Amino acid sequence: MKLYRIGELAKIAGLSERTVDYYTKLGLIEPESRSLKNYRLYGFETLSRLERITKLKKDKYTLEEIREKLNAWDRVTDEEQVTQRLTELELHMLQLQREVRELEPLLQQMKPNQAKRAFVNLIPQSAACIEALKFLLGQGSGLM
Repeated sequence: MKLYRIGELAKIAGLSERTVDYYTKLGLIEPESRSLKNYRLYGFETLSRLERITKLKKDKYTLEEIREKLNAWDRVTDEEQVTQRLTELELHMLQLQREVRELEPLLQQMKPNQAKRAFVNLIPQSAACIEALKFLLGQGSGLM
């Protein structure tokens, strides 16, 4: 499992090191361990927690309200978490479908080479996403 020092975590999350440090002091996130040189090390799950915090801040929640929501999420069972994440994923995919429909008129105006380049860049990412979903759904339900 990859662990990130505060600077790496901040860069990946698109936050300042000071913000990550502040969230740690408030108890919104916690380091998983410390390095031999006593650096705080954060796991991958901290990134998703930081994404939640950032989204909630954009939605105008206070840090205390965010703490309460995070604590509530920490108390949910694994099954509830999976259901919640799948619901979030479904909503996200619906949003992506709307955005693609909005792009259709623009794509039709593009020159063939421009459109081809756009699709070539999207195909590997789309295929990887589909494969990951198939794998996850196959593991969870035994259907595939």
